[in-house]
Amino acid sequence: MSSKYISSSVHISGLMLTPRITQENASTVAELVLLGFSSHPQAEIPLFFLFCLVYLVNLSGNTAVIILVIIDSCLQTPMYFFLCHLAFVNIFYTTVVVPKMLFNLLTSRKVISYKFCLVQTYISLFMGAAECMILAVMALDRYVAICYPLRYLLIMNQSACVQLAVGAWIISFLASVVPLYMTIAPFCGPYVIDHIFCEVPVLLHMVCGDTSLQETMMVTGASGTLLLPFLLIILSYLNILVAVMKMNSAEDRKKASSTCTSHLTVVVIYYGTGMFMYMRPKSLYSAEGDKLISLFYAIINPALNPLIYSLRNKEVKRAMRRVRKRWVVSQSQKTPS
Repeated sequence: MSSKYISSSVHISGLMLTPRITQENASTVAELVLLGFSSHPQAEIPLFFLFCLVYLVNLSGNTAVIILVIIDSCLQTPMYFFLCHLAFVNIFYTTVVVPKMLFNLLTSRKVISYKFCLVQTYISLFMGAAECMILAVMALDRYVAICYPLRYLLIMNQSACVQLAVGAWIISFLASVVPLYMTIAPFCGPYVIDHIFCEVPVLLHMVCGDTSLQETMMVTGASGTLLLPFLLIILSYLNILVAVMKMNSAEDRKKASSTCTSHLTVVVIYYGTGMFMYMRPKSLYSAEGDKLISLFYAIINPALNPLIYSLRNKEVKRAMRRVRKRWVVSQSQKTPS
């Protein structure tokens, strides 16, 4: 290694993992060791193919949702407008995380540049906050649709939907990226991240000195981006439950419940794992356990979302049949007789 760098090596399972630190400024880390699944080397190749498959399902499923909403006029409603935002978050979030993780599964030198580690941290926090806000807005949409059905399209008009979406993105940015930027602190060695990607709870263990300020900011930010939207979702569904119970027709109750089941499934999976990861003290950190939790909300859940919304949603199934029928008709017209 060039004299320009001061090396600090870490040996794990026979591998030498060497982060780089610039000599001009010892506090500036050029590379960090990203362990991932190094403690289970025999599982890395199977995990590579598994996560490749999950990532492809995520990309194809969420892209299909966006395209389907765009080309089918029957799906151009407030609910599916917000679903497109959720699909975009799922694609962007995993694209920042998964490719680097897949690359490290295949290489013996499992490192990540300091700058890209910060990019992962900022974007994962931003996208996570945005997903919380969008899920809350979707719950609000379901509340208006079920509790005020005759005024639904008047209340949730195009302007209101755009304002809610823009507001969700702006609040997510202000409640996640800005506090993180203001409290980011230098790292201390060893520069080793025992995780699958860079995110705030894990990086707290590398911050020099007292991290009480960073922990307080993380819990405060999590309260704004996790707890408050979750409370809004709970209140929305309590009102929905009361409205459903007042319905005279069993068919109406079944229809109202079916429109909420998919959203509730996503909320329970995402908020359950997210709250455990971000709303707990640093002392409860567990490397192996946190890797599994992060896999759920950063990789597996985004791939499940389009499946949950499409397999349990009759409108999406009908839209898929309409699009497929139009495609078959267009292909038959192109075929020469």
